[in-house]
Amino acid sequence: MLQADRGYDADWIRALAARKGALANIPPRRNRNDPVCFSPSLYRARNLVERFFNKIKQCRRVATRYDKLAANYLAFIQLASIRLWLRVNESTP
Repeated sequence: MLQADRGYDADWIRALAARKGALANIPPRRNRNDPVCFSPSLYRARNLVERFFNKIKQCRRVATRYDKLAANYLAFIQLASIRLWLRVNESTP
């Protein structure tokens, strides 16, 4: 499922997603003449993903991509994710 905002509402982007086997859930622009399939309930989940990336980029090492190797970068993203998860779950009884 490709989730994107209105800025990515173009026919060629939707066609590219279809060729790759993904469904595009992009809200249509106001000036679009032909109706497209759009699910507002699925689009709300996009906010959770964006908030996660915002929180993970608070770690300077992730935001500036200090690591040259993809494996090291992925490992640090996993460490930062664990740190966020622990911070959220430490206050629950």
